[in-house]
Amino acid sequence: MNEVISTILNHRSIRHFKDQQLTDEQIKTIVSCAQAASTSSFIQAYSIIGIKNMEKKRKLAELAGNQEYVAHNGHLFVFCADLSRHESIGEMEQKDVIPSIESTEKFMVALIDASLAAQNAAIAAESMGLGICYIGGIRNKLDIVKELLKTPERVIPLFGMTVGYPEKINDQKPRLPLAHIYHEEEYEQDKEVYLQQLQEYNQVISSYYAERTGGKRKDRWTEQMAKMLENQTRMYMNDFVQKNKLNKR
Repeated sequence: MNEVISTILNHRSIRHFKDQQLTDEQIKTIVSCAQAASTSSFIQAYSIIGIKNMEKKRKLAELAGNQEYVAHNGHLFVFCADLSRHESIGEMEQKDVIPSIESTEKFMVALIDASLAAQNAAIAAESMGLGICYIGGIRNKLDIVKELLKTPERVIPLFGMTVGYPEKINDQKPRLPLAHIYHEEEYEQDKEVYLQQLQEYNQVISSYYAERTGGKRKDRWTEQMAKMLENQTRMYMNDFVQKNKLNKR
């Protein structure tokens, strides 16, 4: 155990922030830590857009499903998959890079690069005594988000991250058991073992909700996930990504 591991294991999403903005130095430090993350083949296929303007924050909060904490926080970061600069690189070096840029592989690289950078940023922020919350809701209406952020072709806003000084800290939700997530040598082949692990986790989550809500809520994790996945959301994404000249090949 050390301070870094303790910070990581203490993570929880923060949705209530004090009315205190991050300093420019804090923002620079968080972004620098994001940039220190691993990046596939040094491609650095992501960009980060910081939002300070309150009107723009309110608009993004509305687009994200009227989530108030998207507007009220210390700073809002938007992480984007970005292969636009690589198109410019091709022009600079007079190389045909378009087939590669438009491949599913490079789109996956951009998604992974952005995610690694974001998690570095999250850990850095939490190590500074700040709280964070990822915001996938900005993908509800990406056409409007792109217009608001003025992102060019081959740039896709993936998710936001609210950062700030926690006003309220929620209980930490229990994660799936390690044995269900971590497989040695090969994926678990016994379906009964797999299902038993899920049943045991259902009991843990149901107890967590019951205790947190005084018995008002006792839903199971598999019940929760099935309901969520039954409700088809953002099904426009494939067409939207290809329209922005990514994941076409």
